[in-house]
Amino acid sequence: MAEPRQPCTVVLGLGRSGLGAARLLDHLGQLVVVFESSSSELVRQRALELEAQRIEVRLGTALEGASFTALERPVERVIVSPGIRWDHPTLVELRQRGVAVEGELAAAWEALPATPWIGITGTNGKTTVTHLVNHLLGCAGLDAPMGGNVGNSAAELALERLAPGQTAPDWLVVELSSYQIEACAMVAPRIGLWTTLTPDHLERHGSLDNYRAIKRSLLARSACRILNADDPDLRSQAPSWEGAHWVTAGDRSDLPPDLDPLLWIEGDQVTSAAGPLLDARALAMPGAHNRQNLLLAAAVGLELGLSGATMEDAFRSFPGVPHRLERIGAHQGIPYYNDSKATNYDAAEVALQALPGPLVVLAGGQAKQGDASGWIEQLKRQAAAVVLFGAAGPFFQDLLQEGGYGGRVAVVDGMEQAVALASALTQELGPAQGRPGCQAVVLSPACASFDQYSDFEARGDHFRQLVLALATGATD
Repeated sequence: MAEPRQPCTVVLGLGRSGLGAARLLDHLGQLVVVFESSSSELVRQRALELEAQRIEVRLGTALEGASFTALERPVERVIVSPGIRWDHPTLVELRQRGVAVEGELAAAWEALPATPWIGITGTNGKTTVTHLVNHLLGCAGLDAPMGGNVGNSAAELALERLAPGQTAPDWLVVELSSYQIEACAMVAPRIGLWTTLTPDHLERHGSLDNYRAIKRSLLARSACRILNADDPDLRSQAPSWEGAHWVTAGDRSDLPPDLDPLLWIEGDQVTSAAGPLLDARALAMPGAHNRQNLLLAAAVGLELGLSGATMEDAFRSFPGVPHRLERIGAHQGIPYYNDSKATNYDAAEVALQALPGPLVVLAGGQAKQGDASGWIEQLKRQAAAVVLFGAAGPFFQDLLQEGGYGGRVAVVDGMEQAVALASALTQELGPAQGRPGCQAVVLSPACASFDQYSDFEARGDHFRQLVLALATGATD
């Protein structure tokens, strides 16, 4: 009688997370097979890299039951990429059969069991806070690399630290999206941090309640919980949290009587019950929302025992976050900002509030569900012109017209035309009748990027290249 074949773990997808998970699980001694639906040149190259490590890759393989049957070996675990719906019928069927279906974060969690995590989530602000916490801990002499939904995947970080001569980090600073959280029920951070909650990804999660519940589950598993009391939705849930730490950059007296913040601002000083800690103006980044981000990061520092002076020095040296109100440079005296990370209406609204107007705003991409009213109101206040591009262009044009936006609106195909037109508009929109001329150009799309780009980073990088070429061309 033939011996039973060894069970395997199937990794779905050859994106960044799938690639990292396959390599990490192979390093940990598991038999790994990768399914990838595409057969593009890029994935073929990645497949060759894995096959050189004797990891089996099956290209052009759909996520369906027949693909697993064709393996002719038991499947004990499936690792999914964030881009695959958690309720995909094949994944539901696998779970019903008792197969463990998990995200790439699960492998990283298992690989470094002694390393505590700082898990950071939220609709907006999580990327900035993740960078801030990583920078803060590094300045304090702690080994605390960041990854997850930003930078390296958590699996890649774990694999790097398991290499010969490497040591486990003091902390892992991990940004987690709702897609990742729903697939990593075993991840229980030492510190969990929640920045904001506004409607997002409803096309995937179905309702705001479902979306909120996913985010909340991460904090519920965290030993220490840090939340932003300035977010209306989070604040409304305050009675349901016991022992959570809250921060506020607003007026402390506006908080409910039973919400006693850990940190607040008084006279431009970040203050705790023990007194002033550091200057609330230490960050050079524009916008009142960045004071909230500073307070959230400072709450982590306080939990780790860092002094106010150490934290203030770190915040003063913080260089900012790529693709989040990132100042690219100036052309003809007008600064250009890359806010490609603003992939929804609320994030784009925050950017408009942070910069002095009048602005020329570039928006568009793959539209999401959500309430655009606040974004449109800020465009009315701040934007002298809006240049729309990508798939959402005509939809946004109708949205702005229905919302009563009275500035200039133009619709173009792509980023090249958008940047060129924005440059021309900055000169056309000169001072008039006591109104200042254009103060800045900002790419703040209020959309996902997948109509024209692989991700928001690629979109922001393209914008940066075009702006730098614009500036260089002006001096030729």
